Amino acid sequence: MDVVKNEESNDSTQRYEVLMELGDCHATVGRYEPARQYYNKAASMSPDEAGPYVGLGVVALHENNLDDADIAFRVAYRLNNSCSKAFAGMAMIHQQRGDYRGAFDLYLKCMELDPDNLTALLGLFQASCQMGTFSKIIHYLELYLKMHSADVSVMFSLSALYMKEGRLEDSKNLLLNAVALDPSNQDAVNLLEEIEHKISQDMQLEVNI
Repeated sequence: MDVVKNEESNDSTQRYEVLMELGDCHATVGRYEPARQYYNKAASMSPDEAGPYVGLGVVALHENNLDDADIAFRVAYRLNNSCSKAFAGMAMIHQQRGDYRGAFDLYLKCMELDPDNLTALLGLFQASCQMGTFSKIIHYLELYLKMHSADVSVMFSLSALYMKEGRLEDSKNLLLNAVALDPSNQDAVNLLEEIEHKISQDMQLEVNI
């Protein structure tokens, strides 16, 4: 009897995973209605799982239906209050509504749960820029770079924050690495030139003093 129950449980888990994969595939290519149908089927099969509601939230977000997205992400959070993707989704909604402080706090919570979440990391960076507060985001950018040392976009973001904090040499060194990895990245090249010029000016001022 237990063997039969285990087989049924395994079969149900596999069906749920297949439904989620199909939903994710359709959502990735912009086929939101089929994606929504698969997520709804997955939610019916496993009503205690947060995943389908995260998927439904992402679909609603892509369709710019913020109210439905908000409901879906909140349901995902209620089912699993350690669901980093639910926090990221709610943060994106706050950001689109212009509540940058709320977005910042939710992105921060997401990063605490999942330091590897690039969507939350870049959202945290944007919210930080919109609020003009950078100390916390620097820590998470540095943490992310330790795991993804060749991510030029994160290098550029971090170097820009170093510059704002007056850490010009740190910014310069990071940009040198970014340009070495991607010589065609004009933003990095331009910022590097700007920082080298500022360093040169500062050195000249010290000499004159």
